[in-house]
Amino acid sequence: MFRTAFLILSGNAAASLLMLLRNLLIARMIPVADFGVAATLAIAMSIVEMVSAFGLQQQIIQAKNGDDPRFQAALQGFQVVRGLFSGLLLAVLAGPIADFMNVPEATWGHRLMALVPVLNALGHFDHYRLNRKGIFGPMILASLLPALASLLAVWPLVAWFGDWRAMLFAILIQSVVGMISTHIVAERPYRLVLDRAIIRESVIFGWPLLLNNVLLFLVFNGDRIVVGRLLGMESLAIFSMGMTLTLAPTLVMGKSIQNFFLPRLSEAAHGEGPKARRRFFRLSQGAHQSGFFTGGLLVVATVLLGGPFVRLALGAQYAALVPLIDMMAVMQAARIFKTGSSTIALARGKAGNAAMANLVRLVSLPLAWLAVQQGFGLEMVIWIGILAESVGFAVSLLLLRSRFGASLRPLAAPVLATALLLALPLVLREWPGVPEWTVALAVVLAFGVQLATMRTIRAPVLAALARKLGR
Repeated sequence: MFRTAFLILSGNAAASLLMLLRNLLIARMIPVADFGVAATLAIAMSIVEMVSAFGLQQQIIQAKNGDDPRFQAALQGFQVVRGLFSGLLLAVLAGPIADFMNVPEATWGHRLMALVPVLNALGHFDHYRLNRKGIFGPMILASLLPALASLLAVWPLVAWFGDWRAMLFAILIQSVVGMISTHIVAERPYRLVLDRAIIRESVIFGWPLLLNNVLLFLVFNGDRIVVGRLLGMESLAIFSMGMTLTLAPTLVMGKSIQNFFLPRLSEAAHGEGPKARRRFFRLSQGAHQSGFFTGGLLVVATVLLGGPFVRLALGAQYAALVPLIDMMAVMQAARIFKTGSSTIALARGKAGNAAMANLVRLVSLPLAWLAVQQGFGLEMVIWIGILAESVGFAVSLLLLRSRFGASLRPLAAPVLATALLLALPLVLREWPGVPEWTVALAVVLAFGVQLATMRTIRAPVLAALARKLGR
């Protein structure tokens, strides 16, 4: 089990690292304001993808008939319809979005981005289906190839354009190669079927995910919209780069947790008897604790390496990011804690838990808008985000207890240790004169305490290490 988890995590991490390198290279090689314009392209893309997704990839894993060829073909057919609708919507909204973000010169680029959802929708679902059997290699390869192609295209694109257009065409190249890769790794022939019954089933399954995706758009991009609209492209570039550096590992870890636990939790949820219930409980604890651990690891790594990395990789033009990077890591860590709860609920066929937890984040966005209008800067926007993500995590736990009768008592010690870990860098950096090494040492010690409270994930890791050392 540990080997499988490591394979999933390393594959997702490698793809994310390639994308991070792409963004860092482009940010270093083009003006800061142009990177802000490039960030508006990502925002526009997210608008369409988030509000038109029905969780079809998760459905093929969770459904009992997910291995049926006709069911897969019907999901692929529905995906194509969804992609065509998304592309048309993005083309129509290109002008208003560019005008709202005060970058009318990028309107044509936003229209060209309408090709991305269409290309993504033409992908094969077979690598998702194979996850049901514990086969993750095709999924990893389908993620790595487009990321590598996009990275390799950066230098010639920047040399040719020298501005935000380099990011535009890097994204298009990634989508083309990504679509082709899913067909290369597939075992089954690609078929499309339009089945009303399955589409209806997908809509019923996916509408809570659709609602959650709307909320996720606001979670991931609401702050960027506030910053870009009210503070300008340079501030948007600083904020977006901080989000990239902290959000990229968060998404990798969250995706890996879901990839690993969802098939196993779904199988246990469909089982009967005390043995299946015990296995579901053990896996649930593992999903929660994996989220706590990975969020804590993100905070520790950022406290130790975040500032030096920003100075080395991005130079003086991103110096304003250094005092903000720890806070942004705490915000993203609080976000990933909800992954365990949402994965557990999804395995039970309840997709709405994640949306209800993320609704708290939606409420925080008007507060951020008002704060910026009142003269506050990026730091206040991040503080509001930290508070909202923390409350959203608490809501996700309460939903598990109320909907499924899950006991929260086993989570008490890990939650308290994790809260201490997240609070330390925020509090200590506010005290004048506290040395950097003191902050780093305190966070590392708190991380050790956190790990000591999480027996479910600690045991298999130690057992795997013992087997390695015994060889």
